[in-house]
Amino acid sequence: MEAGELENGARARRVVRVTRVESFCAAHHLHSNFLSAEDNKRIFGKCNNPNGHGHNYKVEVTVCGEVNPVTGMVINITELKEHLQEVIMKQLDHKNLDKDVPYFANLVSTTENVAIYIWENLQRRLPPNLLYEVKVYETDKNIVVYRGE
Repeated sequence: MEAGELENGARARRVVRVTRVESFCAAHHLHSNFLSAEDNKRIFGKCNNPNGHGHNYKVEVTVCGEVNPVTGMVINITELKEHLQEVIMKQLDHKNLDKDVPYFANLVSTTENVAIYIWENLQRRLPPNLLYEVKVYETDKNIVVYRGE
């Protein structure tokens, strides 16, 4: 019997998670049009600065699936890299999220919503049920994880 082979000759199911990391820089201004100026200042504090502020974000995108017995891969990492370039780097890097990304025109550009934005856009590009997790590091201490729930 070969490695990964069951007694009946069938291959054992091998599910693996693959993660790719990207970093991007972006500015934003945390402000909700549904709140008063006073409430915005109280809730968002210094992040409500009208001139905005920036972050060096780090994003970890994890896909999960069975290892293809022919290629030995869940996904070709080059293909995953291309998807991240399109969704993250071209759309978000060195941008003002509130002014340059239409998605945030009427949505507060919190890290939670950045994670959802990345998830939704990757979902459109990747094969169904492959995307497992998007993890966005706003800072070393502030991290958001989204799994499409």
